[in-house]
Amino acid sequence: MGKGPFSLKRSSSSRRQRPKKFIGPPPSPFPSPPQPRPMGSAPSSPSNNNSSAVKAKKKAGGGARLWMRFDRCGGSELVECDKNAIIRRAAIPPRDLRILGPVFSHSSSILAREKAMVVNLEFIKAIVTAEEVLLLDPLRQEVLPFADQLRQQLPQSRVDEQDNQLDASTARQWLPVPEAVEGLQCDLPFEFQVLEIALEVVCTYLDSSVADLEMEAYPVLDELARNVSTKNLELVRSLKSNLTRLLARVQKVRDEIEHLLDDNEDMAHLYLTRKWIQNQQSEALLARSGSNRSSPTAPNLRRLGSNRSSSLVTSNNMGEDDVEDLEMLLEAYFMQLDGTRNKILSVREYIDDTEDYVNIQLDNQRNELIQLQLTLTIASFAIAVETLIAGIFGMNIPCVLYDKKGIFEFFVGGVTAFSVLLFFLVFGYARWKKLLGS
Repeated sequence: MGKGPFSLKRSSSSRRQRPKKFIGPPPSPFPSPPQPRPMGSAPSSPSNNNSSAVKAKKKAGGGARLWMRFDRCGGSELVECDKNAIIRRAAIPPRDLRILGPVFSHSSSILAREKAMVVNLEFIKAIVTAEEVLLLDPLRQEVLPFADQLRQQLPQSRVDEQDNQLDASTARQWLPVPEAVEGLQCDLPFEFQVLEIALEVVCTYLDSSVADLEMEAYPVLDELARNVSTKNLELVRSLKSNLTRLLARVQKVRDEIEHLLDDNEDMAHLYLTRKWIQNQQSEALLARSGSNRSSPTAPNLRRLGSNRSSSLVTSNNMGEDDVEDLEMLLEAYFMQLDGTRNKILSVREYIDDTEDYVNIQLDNQRNELIQLQLTLTIASFAIAVETLIAGIFGMNIPCVLYDKKGIFEFFVGGVTAFSVLLFFLVFGYARWKKLLGS
């Protein structure tokens, strides 16, 4: 059959070619985490072209880092943003972001800014405002408990009910404060809730580290007290270095809290919700004074998203220098950190006591070796005297004793007895002078 344009003959390669199946990883039984998106960007739609995706990747790769955003209601989302976006969003200076960088990985600082609070406690690096929390590196193993605590403890279920209660009051007026929130004065504002959770997670982590160190330290130290060996000494050296590093970390957090407790002005700057409410009230008064309406009505202000944060409305009437709530919060965790520090110091004292005991043991063994050496020296002296006498008589010097028969045994016995007597005399003298133990 000829090969025309309508030939039905197929090539061998086309007959043997089969469609390939893609073998990928098995489907995971757990839901995949939400993919991070750049902060401030809208959700992606099917109409986005490839060029916009490439631009987004380039923008995300240019210094962008992974953050997790928590709002007042406990909702969270993963976002990717660069330094400029964080600076514009939180209104913080660029040096604060350097504090949150990897260089200060184990430093501790709580900084108050105009609209934000920079929290750098051990592995927790966050920027807290009156409305949200920006958590850096939220997928780290150490940071996951903090993120879970934020989801659990931030108000979620009662927020709608509280908003309905405050809706009518905010629609009428902001000043004076409604009576509906008078029962919430004992609650903490949003930023202090986040700070409390961060301190709780850090203190719990440090306590567990100290507990693990104690469980590891005491058996090793007891084994060293029983058997002084190179292996046990190396274990104690490693244990002591870990203890020193852990003490330094606890001391940094403790010193930072103590620094805040000593300065009421710094604590007053940490009241972000109070300042946020004051700004809202100032804007409301300005809008009310500039309004030409006959009946004064409050403008459409943003409501507080947390029933706990509404307590700051009443605390606004107390003055800006009232820092009792924050002071009580910091004092509680300061005492907890002080207890953790005392545990570490007790372990260090136990290590020092063990080292002293080991040194006493080594000194005792050294003294025993010195006594043994002194005893051997006395014996060597006595034997040397006997050798000296034998050497003198071994010379070819004429002596009448050479001609006497049977005197050799008596002479050797006499010299040996003299050497033994000399040994006991010198040994007794050393015992009398307390150079040898009993």
